[in-house]
Amino acid sequence: MPKQNIHPTWYPEAKVIYNGEVVMTVGSTQPVINVDVWSGNHPFFTGTSRIIDTEGRVDRFMKKYGMVARKEDA
Repeated sequence: MPKQNIHPTWYPEAKVIYNGEVVMTVGSTQPVINVDVWSGNHPFFTGTSRIIDTEGRVDRFMKKYGMVARKEDA
């Protein structure tokens, strides 16, 4: 027999929240899930290209590898 009372609580109607709005409900061990990316705004599903810059990581990467656009002196 499996052990009793060792599994987390299951929420069959957990709310997935993106940008303050409920975008879907799923089964989860958390009652509310806050996400930054979901299928409704992911470039693979929307066909658009968008860089999600968290805490300046893209800028830091561009500077590190010399990919920053430089102003040309006229």
